[in-house]
Amino acid sequence: MKKDLHPSNYRLVVFKDMSNDYSFMTKSCIDSRETVKWEDGNEYPLIKLEISHTSHPFYTGKMKLVDTAGRIDKFRTRYNKK
Repeated sequence: MKKDLHPSNYRLVVFKDMSNDYSFMTKSCIDSRETVKWEDGNEYPLIKLEISHTSHPFYTGKMKLVDTAGRIDKFRTRYNKK
């Protein structure tokens, strides 16, 4: 295997789904400016997600419209039949 191919700064990080406030902790090397106090009393870096397995329609079986940037409205105004 090649040396120095994978990052060496893996650490525990908390990911939070902002649509339903679900949080989970896993290892990652992503950078974050925010921290959160976890259930064990320690502080970990926080990564905010717009969608996760608890809010994605494929995993939940529910069709939930998540439009944070107004993309659907922009699409409708652009391609609206006149």
